[in-house]
Amino acid sequence: MILVIPAIDLRQGKCVRLIKGEAGTEKIYSDDPVKMAIIWRGENFKALHVVDLDGAFEGKPKNLQALKSIVNAVDIPVEFGGGLRTYEDVEQAINTGIYRVIIGTAAVNDEDLLLKLLKDFGARRIVVGIDMLDGIVQIKGWKDSSGISSIELGKKLKASGVARVIYTDISRDGTLRGVNAEAMRDFAVQTGLRVTASGGVSSYQDLLKLQELESVGVDSVVVGKALYENRFPCVELWRMNEKSLDDLGPTRRS
Repeated sequence: MILVIPAIDLRQGKCVRLIKGEAGTEKIYSDDPVKMAIIWRGENFKALHVVDLDGAFEGKPKNLQALKSIVNAVDIPVEFGGGLRTYEDVEQAINTGIYRVIIGTAAVNDEDLLLKLLKDFGARRIVVGIDMLDGIVQIKGWKDSSGISSIELGKKLKASGVARVIYTDISRDGTLRGVNAEAMRDFAVQTGLRVTASGGVSSYQDLLKLQELESVGVDSVVVGKALYENRFPCVELWRMNEKSLDDLGPTRRS
């Protein structure tokens, strides 16, 4: 079964979701990202996807303290991205205890840096975020076009030693319009990369569509708004039960 990874997007210390990654469209879902992480763990998710939106917009991580608090609060792997564009920033993020970092802009603009990161930390801990709009990779917090097609970049990354990418369809991110399964399939088949899908998940049916792509390398999916807005069976019941709980169970690190 495809692995579902809840998203925690950090903006000014709060847990938010944007529409198509556009600043100013944020909707706040929680003032306490750590509590949100514990809730997701309490609901038995196996990993977390954390993005520093401030870092992505400004080019340097801004929410590392919140990230560290999340990592210390749960006993599942955490992946993190947003503004990681230097070796030092990546190293600092890894030192918080996260499982892996997500490189976006730097993977496009600085091949030497990407190769050094892969050499020093390994392909399991360095993944690349490919954020696509109309087939073209976007960078710098999705504000600029790289001019490179997602498939062209994917093939280049594969040749460089990258093993996994997080593939986001920007036009669907935060919209609840459904996943672009056709684009995901085409990318995975043509590049040979392992793919974590992202963008547009609206219901259980979207997960079933992605499950059909597991044989070509799409083995996981990041889900944000659909989880926060109770679009799946049982989620609303979980939320009702959690309101009466002071302790969400053995989710914290010892």
